[in-house]
Amino acid sequence: MNYLKILIADDHSILRNGIANLLRNEFRNVEIVEVDNGLDVIEKTRQDKWDLILLDITMPGINGLDALKQIRVSGVKTPVLIISMQPENLYAMRALKAGASGYFNKMSLNSEFIVAIRKVLEGKKYLTESVREIIALGIDNNDRATHESLSDREMEILILIAKGKSNSVICKELFLSSSTVSTYKAKILEKLNLSNNAELTRYALDNQLL
Repeated sequence: MNYLKILIADDHSILRNGIANLLRNEFRNVEIVEVDNGLDVIEKTRQDKWDLILLDITMPGINGLDALKQIRVSGVKTPVLIISMQPENLYAMRALKAGASGYFNKMSLNSEFIVAIRKVLEGKKYLTESVREIIALGIDNNDRATHESLSDREMEILILIAKGKSNSVICKELFLSSSTVSTYKAKILEKLNLSNNAELTRYALDNQLL
């Protein structure tokens, strides 16, 4: 593999630097550009061509999955490996459907991470055993859990609420206004037929979303 251009999108600078160091140790000729939000990902794909995009989900403004959907709609075919702390059972299938080539838990940045990167660079899918099992189950739409009807952003906010985060903290973490978070929360409660945060938390626990 010759010269590589890799875009890393994550809002945690320490993690970005760690990933960049791993890549520089593994690949001799690599150019790495780092961004910390979804809008910059979209802009960078408009400005230049990339061999690989490493994309976090939870970022300010436009989250990673929404950014991925937008670049796919615009015709960008660059392989994208999602790197996230979110559980595979919640987001791996969403990521693949949005156009990702794989999903990797960024809390496990070991030798398997390089395996995942090389596989995606070869134009293949990187699927962990647990993701293969989810796909193999072939769950029918009629049997899907109620939370599968939530949008990516609604799911993100549901998890934060279930973790006990206040509206103000969620606003700060996601760079959203208070009214926007309240609107999302109302939609989540309506879709799940729930009444309050306590019921949301119980739902999350019962459905192994935490």
